[in-house]
Amino acid sequence: MPRIIVLPHEELCPEGTVIDAKPGMSICDNLLENGVEIEHACEKSCACTTCHVVVREGFETLAPSEEKEDDLLDKAWGLEPNSRLSCQAIVKDSDLTIEIPKYTINMVKEIK
Repeated sequence: MPRIIVLPHEELCPEGTVIDAKPGMSICDNLLENGVEIEHACEKSCACTTCHVVVREGFETLAPSEEKEDDLLDKAWGLEPNSRLSCQAIVKDSDLTIEIPKYTINMVKEIK
């Protein structure tokens, strides 16, 4: 079973964590199922950037992102070449190490 190693995040996962991931499920769903409450304002429909993660190890094992995801990622805070929207990145059979950026841009939250 692949693992997702989550690097420490001040609010969501201060100590970092390692979870057993389910292949065929998105990084976002795996995180949520294991108590890492990553934001997902658009309910995982690829319409925002709140679930943005940086894949530090294992990026090459993910299927390439599609144009819609790439367009949204251009708006993400802290974008890096190995950034993905965790709702769109499907776990395969390889381990991943991810970093959840310190900040996120949540247009829904910003408007209220």
